[in-house]
Amino acid sequence: MEKELQQIVQKVKEKIADPEVLKLFETAFLDTFNRTVSQQEDGSVYMVTGDIPAMWLRDSSCQLRPILPFLKESPKLAHLVKGIIRRQLAFMAIDPYANAYTMAAQPERWDEDLPPQGPHVWEQKYEIDSLCFPFQLIYQYWQTTADTSLFDASFVASVEQVVDLWIREQDHETNSAYTFVRPASDYLSREGKGSLTTYTGMTWSGFRPSDDPCQYHYLVPSNLFASHILARMLEMLAICPLKQVALEEKIKELKGAIDQGVDRYAKLAGPKGNYYAYEVDGLGNQLVMDDSNMPSLLSLPMLTAIPTDDPCYLATRQIVLSNENPYYYQGTEAAGIGSPHTPAGYVWPIAIAVEGITAQTSAEKWTKIQLLTQTTGGTGQVHESFDPNQPTRYTREWFSWANAMFCELVLDYCGYQVKVK
Repeated sequence: MEKELQQIVQKVKEKIADPEVLKLFETAFLDTFNRTVSQQEDGSVYMVTGDIPAMWLRDSSCQLRPILPFLKESPKLAHLVKGIIRRQLAFMAIDPYANAYTMAAQPERWDEDLPPQGPHVWEQKYEIDSLCFPFQLIYQYWQTTADTSLFDASFVASVEQVVDLWIREQDHETNSAYTFVRPASDYLSREGKGSLTTYTGMTWSGFRPSDDPCQYHYLVPSNLFASHILARMLEMLAICPLKQVALEEKIKELKGAIDQGVDRYAKLAGPKGNYYAYEVDGLGNQLVMDDSNMPSLLSLPMLTAIPTDDPCYLATRQIVLSNENPYYYQGTEAAGIGSPHTPAGYVWPIAIAVEGITAQTSAEKWTKIQLLTQTTGGTGQVHESFDPNQPTRYTREWFSWANAMFCELVLDYCGYQVKVK
């Protein structure tokens, strides 16, 4: 696989001359695939997130995004992606409410979460996006390679498992048994059930993609992502050998309810037009903000069919990249979106990369590439977050998703974009 990776590095070298950018790209790109993956006996591939020895469904999907444009020309890279998809589906079958897993049946954990976690589960923080990303990856793999071998009975079972869960969580108060309590630290209110919500048509999420608890639990970017994935599920089910009429009807009804819920509860009127809230509860409460992790409001064009010039997206973008977003921070060396997950004032390279990828000009993209190159704190690694006044102060020595996001931005600038649909 090294040869295939080096060929991609060479493509970038043919389009970019800046030696510092090239050095960081090559280091981050090769690191993403040389240090994180391990082949399993069942043919699947396990992919850790970096300095935490676990596999997140979200992170592992995003770590692969830089190589997606090259799968058609590289069978070895396609084989890698297919192996990781198989591992993701196997983990989801164990516990669809979990967000991170390990190959060890009884992993060593630092926490004592309640209820106790099952085998192979590293963490059971239920996040909608954890169930979206693997299906987007499957769709992108299929669209790029034309390989339909993943669309078997286990794939259909995975789709039905996720759809049924999302339907159940449309009415979390009445239908869901899910709770999460981490004593003395990270937990949902009301003994783990979360703050009160009412039915909106949207589907409930316990946690944000930052792994922090939601405040109002109808997480808008994740619901928009889920709606997009439901449409892709219908496309994939249409080519499965056995037709799934009842399942397809459930998907259509769920997608319609989510879309109506977003339009009714999450689109807010502002002086410059409609914009999206980040979270709502159906009871009149709305949270206007954005977090650095995908899916974010800023990242919607990367994950859904919403284009970068959509008026509602542009109005939302203007808000979240300003002081109207309580997690937008500015310093002497950088500015960008942070997260309550990390120290106050720290900005996230992932969000800076997303800002660049969703920018409408090459000049804006290049500015973000240079910014990320200059703020590694001299480590040659793209970190989780850093102090925008002093980039040598950062979190996470090794965060593979951040490395991958920098690589995706560079490749996007060079013309190798990840296809959304």
